[in-house]
Amino acid sequence: ITARESSPDAGAEFRSLHEIPPDAMLVGTVGELIPLKGQQDFILAANEVAKIIPKARFVIVGRDNTVDKRFRRDLKRMVKVFELEDRFLWLDWVDDTESLFAAMDLFVSASYSESFGMAMLEAMASGTPVVATDTDGARELLDDKTLRVPINEPVRLAEQIIELLGDPERRRTAADAGLSCARARFSLDRMVRETEELYYEVVRSGK
Repeated sequence: ITARESSPDAGAEFRSLHEIPPDAMLVGTVGELIPLKGQQDFILAANEVAKIIPKARFVIVGRDNTVDKRFRRDLKRMVKVFELEDRFLWLDWVDDTESLFAAMDLFVSASYSESFGMAMLEAMASGTPVVATDTDGARELLDDKTLRVPINEPVRLAEQIIELLGDPERRRTAADAGLSCARARFSLDRMVRETEELYYEVVRSGK
């Protein structure tokens, strides 16, 4: 991963490919389909958001790696009960994450536990604003406490999503802050990696 700001054209291509209207407000989440990642809460929040923002659309990216794929079926059943099938896009995997994040107006992490949050960081590196549950990973990456909501409180999550979708300036501010954080983080990772490589080079040359 490299710190970058996604091209609007890449987002338009993703939307066109998946028949998402250009004026839709796209909210997405990425992660393996397991209860720990909070996709159920994401759907519960989406149901509340859909009542307030008619143009809201949602994308869930992730595989159910269990044998019977029961959790994926349960998630889709929830969406059907809420009569939101036409507003949800399901993808097992996306090779071109740049276009995915460029297409999103907002990235959401609804995890119950996240030690770091690579998907959050990649969204931030792409210039996509992020809202997340208050996990260790979110606390490390999101300095703005208002972008973090309590774990397992989908109504609070929905409220924050609605607020951000309705405030373009705040989304831009959050995106800029996230991009700066991602650049600093990648710079730190690079520095550590280069220091380690230098250390091992010195050790090897001393033998």
